Parts: sequence; C-alpha cells; structure tokens
Amino acid sequence: MKKARILVQGIVQGVGFRPNVYRIAKGLDLNGYVRNLGNVVEIVVEGDERNIKTFIDDLKLKKPPISKIDSLKMEWLESDSSSDFNSFQILESASDFAGSSVIPPDVATCDSCLEEVTKQGNRRYLYPFTACTDCGPRFTVISSIPYDRERTSMEKFPLCPDCMEEYRDPEDRRYHAEATCCPVCGPEVFLYHKGNIESDNPIKEAANLLDEGNILAMKGIGGTHLVANTIDDVPVRKLRERLGRMNQPFACMSPDVPTIRSFAEVADFEEDTLLSRNRPIVVLKKNNDYYLSPFVAPELHNLGVMLPYSALHHLLFSYTDAPAYIMTSANMPGEPMLTENQEIIKKLENVADYYLLHNREIINRCDDSVVRFRGGDLAFIRRSRGYVPEPYDFSGINTDLNVLALGPEIDVTFSLLKEGKCYVSQHIGNTTKYETFLYLQEAIEHMMGITRTSKIDVVTCDLHPQFFTTKLAHELGERFNCPVLKVQHHHAHAAALAMDWDLDEYICIAADGVGYGADGNAWGGEILYSHGAEYERVASLMPHNMPGGDLTTRYPVRMMMAMLYPYYDQEEILDLMKTHYLDYFPHGVKEVEIVANQLERNFNLTESTSTGRVLDALAVSLHICGERTYEGECAMKLESAAYPGEDLFDLPIQMVKHEGRTVLDTSPILMSVVEKKLEGTSIKDLACSAQRAVSQGLAELAISAAHKKGIDTIGGSGGVFYNEAISMTIKKVVEDAGYRFIQHRNSCAGDGSVSMGQAAVAGLKCGKQH
Repeated sequence: MKKARILVQGIVQGVGFRPNVYRIAKGLDLNGYVRNLGNVVEIVVEGDERNIKTFIDDLKLKKPPISKIDSLKMEWLESDSSSDFNSFQILESASDFAGSSVIPPDVATCDSCLEEVTKQGNRRYLYPFTACTDCGPRFTVISSIPYDRERTSMEKFPLCPDCMEEYRDPEDRRYHAEATCCPVCGPEVFLYHKGNIESDNPIKEAANLLDEGNILAMKGIGGTHLVANTIDDVPVRKLRERLGRMNQPFACMSPDVPTIRSFAEVADFEEDTLLSRNRPIVVLKKNNDYYLSPFVAPELHNLGVMLPYSALHHLLFSYTDAPAYIMTSANMPGEPMLTENQEIIKKLENVADYYLLHNREIINRCDDSVVRFRGGDLAFIRRSRGYVPEPYDFSGINTDLNVLALGPEIDVTFSLLKEGKCYVSQHIGNTTKYETFLYLQEAIEHMMGITRTSKIDVVTCDLHPQFFTTKLAHELGERFNCPVLKVQHHHAHAAALAMDWDLDEYICIAADGVGYGADGNAWGGEILYSHGAEYERVASLMPHNMPGGDLTTRYPVRMMMAMLYPYYDQEEILDLMKTHYLDYFPHGVKEVEIVANQLERNFNLTESTSTGRVLDALAVSLHICGERTYEGECAMKLESAAYPGEDLFDLPIQMVKHEGRTVLDTSPILMSVVEKKLEGTSIKDLACSAQRAVSQGLAELAISAAHKKGIDTIGGSGGVFYNEAISMTIKKVVEDAGYRFIQHRNSCAGDGSVSMGQAAVAGLKCGKQH
C-alpha cells in the first residue's frame, strides 16, 4: 500500500478536471480525494504503487479537452498497511486555497451539447444556453473565485432537480459544470421592440426579421452583436449609415465551412482555426465567386468570418438559408461593447430595429478574437474571447514581482504579471473615450480579483506623457505606493515578440502607424537591437514632416505632399496637387496653399518615421484611398489593390545617413510611383511594387544591423506585419540573406500585445533590482 500527494497547476477549474481525476482513480482502484486549491488541484491517492504511477500518466494523457496542465508535482507520503481512505471522493474547494486562479476562457458549444439542442425529445431541445464542463462560458460569467456556481452569473438560476442530479454526479459530464441549466431552470431569451414581443420561438422570429432586411441587436455570451443580412445591399448600407461606419469592414458569421467556401477561400489551416473551440474571426480572402454584398467589406480583397460558437447562434442559422449574417460588435465607435439589456435598448435605439435579448448577466464583456494567416502562419489581430484569460509563461523573467502594465491608448489591453504568469486582458479598446477608460479600470479590478492580487510592485505604461493610460499609471502608482516604469512603444513591441520566441537578443523591425519615440518624435519605422530589458535604435525610415499633425493621419495627401516637397520646386508641387489630387483636400485650393506655406515656413509640423504614414501616402498617390475613416484603412486598401498585381517595377531603394544612423529614404519610392501613375501605369502593379520596395528596404536595414551586431535572428512586429505581402517579402529577403526570421505567433503584432511587452520589460528590469 502506497500513498502519494499530487499538486496539479494550470487551467484546472471549471473544466471537469476533478471528476476526470475521480474517474481515473476509480478505474485504477485507488482511494483518496481531490479538491481545488486555487489554481492548484490537490490529489491524495492511496493504493498499489504501479496503479499510482499509471494514475500519474493518465492525468496527463486523459485530461479534459479544455484543461491545461502547466506543472505536476508528486511526493510520496508515509503510509502503513492500513488504509486511511475507504473510497475516492471529490471534496469542496478549500477556503484557504493557495496561488492565483487560472480561469479558462469561454469556448464553443461542444458536439455533445449541440446534439442535445438539435435532437427532438431531448429536454434541452432548442435550448440556447446549453453547456457542460467541455464547453460554454467561463470568463464572461465569473465574478470571483474559486470558480463555483454561487460566484457566477448563473447563481440567479437555481438548478432544477434533473439538472441538480447531473451536477452532483461525478460520472456525468455536467458534474460541477457551473454554466449548466435547462429550459426549466435556466436563462430565457426574448424578442423586444418597444416592449417584449410575445413569441413561442423568438429565435426563429429573429431569423425571419433578419431575412426581411431588419437589423437586430443580439445579446450573446460576452457582449452584444449587431446582426444584418449580407446578401441584400439595403440592410448593410442602412447599418453603416446608422453607425456612421461607412467603410470599416464588418465581420460575418456563417453556419458551416462548406457555406463559407461558397464565397471565400479556406485553406486547411484556416479551416482548423475556424472549427477550433476558440472560434475566432478568421480573415479570409474573397473567392472568385464572392456574392455577398460589396458593402460588407468594401474595397478589400478579404473579410472576417467566424462560425457559430453558442447554441443561440446555431439555432439562429437553423431557421434561415442565409449564407452569412453580419455579426459586428454592438457599440458606438470607440465605446465598449454593450452588455446590459436596458443599456442595449437605449444606446442602440437609432441603430437596431429589433432586439434579441436574454436575462443572464454578462459579468465580463469580451469581444470576438480576430486572427489572420500570413503564408500559413497565424497572427492574432485581436486576442480576446476564446483565449483570455489564459496566461503566458513568464517564469523565465520573474516569479516574485506583481507587475501591472497598462498598454498604449488605442487597441488597449492591460497585462498582469504575477507568480511568473502574465495575464493579458480581453480587448479593451480606445481609452480616449471616457466609457472605455472606465471599462479599463473595471477590468483591471476584476482581473486582480480573480487572480487574488492584492498588491502591485510595479506599474508600467507607455512613454507618451499625454496618454490617459500614462496618467492612470501614476494614479495607480500612488495607490499601491510603487514605482511607475515608462516603456517606449516599439521597445514593448520588440519585447512581446521576444517573449513569444523565448529570445534574449535579436534585431526587431518595428513598423506601425505611430509610437512616441525616446526623442519626443513620432516613430513607426524602426530597426531596434533588442537585448533583454534594453534596446538600441540602430536604423529607421527617413523622418518626414506631418503638416497639421493628426490631420495628416486622416488626410494622407498631406503626408504625400510633405514627402515630395523637398524634391520639387514649389510651383511644381502646387501644380501636381491642384491638378491631380485636389479632391483629397477637403478645403480645396486654399488648403493646398496653406499646407505648402506650412512646409515652406516649417510651421505647425511634427516629424515621423512611421511606416503606416508612408503606406498611406502611397495609397493616396495611386488614388486608392484619400481619407482614413478607420484604423489602417489606407494601408489595408493598398494591400487589397496590390493583391492581384505583379511586381514589375524596380523602384529606388536609397539608404542615407541621418543623425548618425542609416535610414531608408522613402520619398524616392513615392516619387517614382507618382511619375509612373501619371504615365498611366497599372495601379495594381504599382501598388504591388511599392509595397515590395518598402518591405525590401526595411529588410535590408535589418540585415545590415544584424551583420554589425553579429546576430542571426531578425523579427517583425507592429501593425504593418498584418500585411501578408509585406510580411512575406521581408521574410524572403531576410532568409535569402541567411538569417532567421520570426513573427508573432501567440501574441499580437499590433498594439494588443504592447502591455505584454511592457510587463516583460518591467519584470526583467525590476527583477534585477529586487
């Protein structure tokens, strides 16, 4: 007779881990118990030594599908011939549990639950909230830990006798499935239009309303979606007009992969991701037979599509032949996604025609995740529902300090580093909006609560002094009586990528729209030597003036004019702008002359090395996009215009010295594009060659830096690396030169992982001082 104590750490709460342990132990004739101790599951087993060793192996091989084992520690305990246990039991969670809890993310409805929902005669037939330990909401329903029903939004729905029997049976897949319920005891869905609409089947009625061209607000798992038909232009344009989003692409939901293939290209790796339990939005290329409304994703060669991830979604599509519905986050631009019924009705009064709502509280809103593939490699555009709050392993950086990182200002996430785990939050959004700034603070408090974090040792934020997140960092520093560490934006990008690949040093190409530089200027096309907690700016794009500052980001013709200005005399540049680009100046000729005067007098100018602004200038020079109405619009449309093109032109790639560093002068590329455009050259081919020239120039800067530093790895970070053509060109140039090229794989290339990089830098820097 042997006895052992086993501690299992990881995602082991709310995933059916304890009943799984129970079944394995019973099958091996072992006695003892299992119980939750925070993010640690404690197991004590007694029995034959060989069976105990088999038990250890089976814990790893036969774990529940949602669970994740980060560590498993076993110690033999003193034992004699007499038994301390008569059976194997599942004990209640300990009140004095240790460690921080790792709550699993929300996951898609499993096949077993879906079978119940679609099978006539089953007591959960057509029930939209069906879930079990293998699927359903987790993060969005939890209020505190340990993860038990009374600490979730399901606490308001006492289990009926049938559900309670399943809940208490360790052999049942709904044993302690906190989200379990049925039509007798669970939440209800209802249709609303100036009052509740009486309906025997509100979901079926909702599908009929959508097919008739109405716009619905549909409350789901982690928030609310605005839903509309994708075949008819009228409801799509109506939704755009009501939201004031005339160009930004809408995400869609489609019932299954074969249907998606009818309008989009789906590679095997994209199909696997679409079907994964995470169910993100996947950006796919439109196929030659694309037949959805062109207003779904206007002037783009791709669109975002996801599959149903809740029983509610599956049921909605069971009542329609529609190939896809628009399924976009229900919020006014820049504000958080709506979650409360009265707020949904009030704020969407002039947007939605009808509302499909339910009476279960969403405790943590969580937007859909978005991914894209570049040459077969996955890239997170937004890491949120289905992935959050699963932490990253930072044990190699710091296991002692609690670090709170607040991210940048737009596309914000925050990160909490505790006990060697980095918890990156769900997508928060644009914190220049007051409601979003409040949401950030609420989400921080909640994350600290579910990770049992009572103190913070270091707060870290962006270098920009005017960001709301920077100001909040100082407030939190005073609250926790701890230092505030500011991290340069692109350094944080580089650090996040280094964590993704467990690298100590490499050369990072940091290319995006803007980040506050160490010199007080706007950076965005940087070659950084990243080593541990430090970085060195070794090269960049040529700085260019931005007349009018932020006006240049909205109207890229200003950037184009500034880039060309030093290379033309004033009469030539004025004639070029007035003759060929006047429509892109909102105030016409007068504005052209004002901008020229600014450039001549060096008045009201800011300086930027931004790759994004260069791509914007190229887009407007080719008459592809003249106004940025959403983040990345001009660059995205440039990519789409270039997608069918051929790289036919050898555009000039000129390296010069500037302030002691090598820079790529992008003005000659732009000049050549403008000249060839005026000659009537193909726009798609010019766009293709222009992207290649910028990409090749960045790659050559990085290769030169890697050679000088004696480093064999070059990486790419920043929003520009969502562009597949640019990513693949840089990868080819780098690898052809004999260097290894890396990109983000488990984190975001864009600003969604800046907070993660900030946490890494703080952990490294402050860990050395600790």
